[in-house]
Order: sequence, then C-alpha cells, then structure tokens
Amino acid sequence: MHSEHDETPIETACDTPLAAEGGRHAVGVDPEAKDRNLKRLLRIEGQVRGLQRMVEEDRYCADVLTQISSVHQALRSVGRELVRNHLKHCAATAIRSGDDEAEQMYDEVVDMMYRHIR
Repeated sequence: MHSEHDETPIETACDTPLAAEGGRHAVGVDPEAKDRNLKRLLRIEGQVRGLQRMVEEDRYCADVLTQISSVHQALRSVGRELVRNHLKHCAATAIRSGDDEAEQMYDEVVDMMYRHIR
C-alpha cells in the first residue's frame, strides 16, 4: 500500500485507445501491486494446470471443486487489487477533472463494482 511518503514511483500512462491491442492504458499503476498481481497470476496459472491434470486423471469431484474454489478466490484477490488501483489512480484522476469524464468514470466504477461482486 502506498502512502504519500513512499519512495516507489507510480508508473503513469495516458488513458488512450491502443490501436494494436484494442485496449486502454491505466492512468497510474503501483509497480509493487503490479508485481504482486503478476506473481499471483503465475500461481493461478499453475493451479489451473493442476486442475486440468485432476480432470484428466478422473480425480474425486469434491477435490476438483475445492481446487476450483481456491482458483476463484485467488482471481478475486487479483480483482480486488485491480479495483483498488483503479479507484486510487484512474477514477480519482477522472473525478478530479469534474467534467463529462467524471460522470463517465462514475458509471464505469458502478458497472465494475457490480461485475466484481457477482
């Protein structure tokens, strides 16, 4: 978690369309959070491969479902970190602007929260 006194700089980029990738860049990304998320995603990738093996080996359904639940929780953890970053950087910047961008960001955040809590 960053405070105003942290030494680690926040990486910033414009929120502009990426023609080649079909997406947008975050306004700010906490490099430590990014690193944690990437490490979590690598662990999740390993868990999913383990799930594939369990299914291939006809493992006990309850055990497979337990692992699926574990993967789901790990993904939710990454999602929470991304929501936190989005609110702290992207949403805060848009809302401070006070123009139409603020209203659009409000709608985006509400939609994002509804999707994330499902």
